[in-house]
Amino acid sequence: MSLAIAYSRAQAGVDAPLVTVEVHLSNGLPAFSIVGLPETAVKESRDRVRGALLNCHFEFPARRITVNLAPADLPKEGGRFDLAIALGILAASGQISPSVLKTYEFVSELALSGEVRGIRGVLAVALQAAKAGRTLVVAEENAPEAALVSTIEVLVASHLLEVCQHLRGESLLAPFTGNSLEAVPVEEMDIADVRGQYHVKRALEVAAAGAHNLLMIGPPGTGKTMLASRLPGLLPGMTEVEALDSATVQSISSQGFDFSRWRQRPFRAPHHTASAVALVGGGGQPRPGEISLAHHGVLFLDELPEFERRVLEVLREPLESGRIVISRAAQQVEFPACVQLVAAMNPCPCGYLGDPKGRCRCTMEQVQRYRARISGPLLDRIDIQIEVPPVPLKQLRSEPEGTMETSRQIQVRVEAARQRQLARSGQPNSGLSNREVERTCRLGDKDYRLLDQALEQLGLSARAYHRILKLARTIADLEGSEAICTPHLSEAIGYRRLDRPHGNP
Repeated sequence: MSLAIAYSRAQAGVDAPLVTVEVHLSNGLPAFSIVGLPETAVKESRDRVRGALLNCHFEFPARRITVNLAPADLPKEGGRFDLAIALGILAASGQISPSVLKTYEFVSELALSGEVRGIRGVLAVALQAAKAGRTLVVAEENAPEAALVSTIEVLVASHLLEVCQHLRGESLLAPFTGNSLEAVPVEEMDIADVRGQYHVKRALEVAAAGAHNLLMIGPPGTGKTMLASRLPGLLPGMTEVEALDSATVQSISSQGFDFSRWRQRPFRAPHHTASAVALVGGGGQPRPGEISLAHHGVLFLDELPEFERRVLEVLREPLESGRIVISRAAQQVEFPACVQLVAAMNPCPCGYLGDPKGRCRCTMEQVQRYRARISGPLLDRIDIQIEVPPVPLKQLRSEPEGTMETSRQIQVRVEAARQRQLARSGQPNSGLSNREVERTCRLGDKDYRLLDQALEQLGLSARAYHRILKLARTIADLEGSEAICTPHLSEAIGYRRLDRPHGNP
């Protein structure tokens, strides 16, 4: 038979669309062509496959070889199709049976010696192959990652000859069974390390319970970064679906997936010089940015006003929709971006506004210009805005170790509150639609009057109105209250720090 079909997978964002590798041998002058929108690395498969087959002492057909990577309009990149192309040629030339290929998917690069090499983004491939009900053949270095998907059989191969022997039934490849990953707690990042700042710890607890965005305002050295880095330890544990989603995004990035971080919430803290592409993703072949790498975790932006205005503005849509869509001439790619934004900033350009020692010399105009770098629409999307004052030296020394709440103690309350939210609406309170807010965040007449007064005095938008209600609902959930009471609403209004004129009480 001069036609053979093998299956592989391309990469399109976090998806791995099926690619049917069709190999046809025909009469004519010897030639080897690959069609189906291949980029340079895919075209170079011709030389890698030819060298691998010859060095493994297979017969390389002296005929016209046409390899079609279908669908033809899907861009193909990398060396992930090498193994499928090589096996297709062997099947089309009768050196292995073409019928045995239909139950497998092959995603590996080939060395000239026939050695099987790993690829990037194999976790996305494994998820799709499991849905298709096929067995996945990968390189040894990719096997632990692919085996994170418990519903798929993963076969490990180190050489082309091993794969051919398996397909011929001579020596079967053993399924990979080496994964026994469990969540590993990060002991060194405990909120008990933070002295004082009880109101900020309370704000972090509320933010963690309802997945609310948070902004901390305070002078240098008050512990803003230290507090932000403790937030992942307060969040509920990741489900298997969330862990796979997060690991898939990391898998397709240039950094790859770190197995030591399995089922741990990601914490990304890009520098304020980061570009818009670095933050949201992009490039000629789109890659995920920092906001996608923080999927199901925390994105921390320190020195928020120092980021370029246009860089911050690109965050507005993903913070609402939980996804990033990157459009290019040849394709449109979507990355997940369900993140919790935590930001920190100084109260003024010098950082010491309100310092009792009078170190600040900034004028009110300078302060206003500094804070104006953060647009109103972006600030509207940050539910909690809280001041982080300096900690008195006496308080730093007076709290003996072991007397403060640990991250695990707070996490228990957070998980209980989150379970109430999931049972009520199937999602954290921060994701409630306006209609769901009206149904689940009802107030008494007295509290509605209080809210109306706050809206009028602070000049809040309709978005801020709904976010205050969501925040009050989270505070009530933390206390196990079915109804939102006046203390819950008052606390939620009190978190709108920057909505007051010049940020003053």
